[in-house]
Amino acid sequence: MKVLLLADLKGTGKKDEIVEVSEGYARNYLLPRKLAKEADAETLNSVKHAKEAAAHREEVKRQEAELKSRELKGKVIQLSARGGENGKLYGSVTNEMIAEALKQQHGVDIDKRKIEQEEPIRQAGQSFVTIRLWAGISVRMLVNTTVVTK
Repeated sequence: MKVLLLADLKGTGKKDEIVEVSEGYARNYLLPRKLAKEADAETLNSVKHAKEAAAHREEVKRQEAELKSRELKGKVIQLSARGGENGKLYGSVTNEMIAEALKQQHGVDIDKRKIEQEEPIRQAGQSFVTIRLWAGISVRMLVNTTVVTK
């Protein structure tokens, strides 16, 4: 009997997979526990549509990431941080500070965990950060840090 699995089952298959199982196993175990559905035309069609919808959503997100990448390419992030008169900062520039500046200056909201610094920014000047927007899509941006003394 062919069934559509509604949950991962060790030794049987993964969720949303269509597998061939014995009729007794399906009727006495899988179906009563709502672990599977009988694989009829309606069920197969609904799974197909769900997979197509998920693929479409992924494609839309990837296109949005590419658009953001083109939008951010070549732009500079300006940051001001407290520091000494010799250009050395008190502490370092954090990813959170970079994300906040990116949102204020360029209107792009990026999660701070998607920002990678090549090395910690502890001096005033220019340095590069990489922003990962999607798998395989990233943009390298220049961060210009200035020191504010008080």
